Amino acid sequence: MPLPKRWNKSKPPPAGFEAIEATLEALEHELRDRIKETNERKRKTESMWPVHQIGWQKSRYVYDMFYTYKRISRPVYEYCLRQKLVDAALIAKWKKPGYERLCSTYVINPTNYKFGTTSICRVPMKDRGPEQKTAVDPTTGCLGCASGPGAGPKNIFGNKYGQYLAAVQVAREARIEGAKEQRRKEEEEQERTGNDETDDDSDTDSGGDDDGVWAGSGRVGTRDESDSETEEPIIPPSAKRART
Repeated sequence: MPLPKRWNKSKPPPAGFEAIEATLEALEHELRDRIKETNERKRKTESMWPVHQIGWQKSRYVYDMFYTYKRISRPVYEYCLRQKLVDAALIAKWKKPGYERLCSTYVINPTNYKFGTTSICRVPMKDRGPEQKTAVDPTTGCLGCASGPGAGPKNIFGNKYGQYLAAVQVAREARIEGAKEQRRKEEEEQERTGNDETDDDSDTDSGGDDDGVWAGSGRVGTRDESDSETEEPIIPPSAKRART
């Protein structure tokens, strides 16, 4: 499936964009599939939840890859902003204290809610009443995106769109690199062990003490020394006649 038309192909993306391209494409395809789904048995606002949630996930992915894990360069990050692959306004809010987990700029706009307040998802869980613990924002489906201890669940949507994909990708790459390093060490160990066995075999190739001839030893061949001790001396015939 080709990339969206808004991805400006007249100007190719900067080097390093391929590190995030596959994930952005997958999210774009997911968004199109969810939009095509039937909205039967869904409230009008609930049918728009995937749009907000996938948009949040794409923005969070690029934000974390640049700011948290330093896996993409600034040119790649700025390219995503210019091409509107991510929500620049939402990312700008994440940089401010108290808004690090904000689900959407919509939920903090007082004009969108009665009495000029903000969404229930901006209220920390620890400050909610018992009947409000399970409340979600009707526009985004956010369970709670306030900041700080006890503010809300880490996965603000409670589904796959609330996952931090940059963390998933970095962890997967670390496992792959760890497996490669382990295999490299095992291969080195096998090679070292093989060399040691070859050296041991070469030491046993030489003959034993009874084989061969040693210079200066006065010993020739492999005659059994025990036999030489019991042999009678050889007496010339002339000596025998003299003795008789």
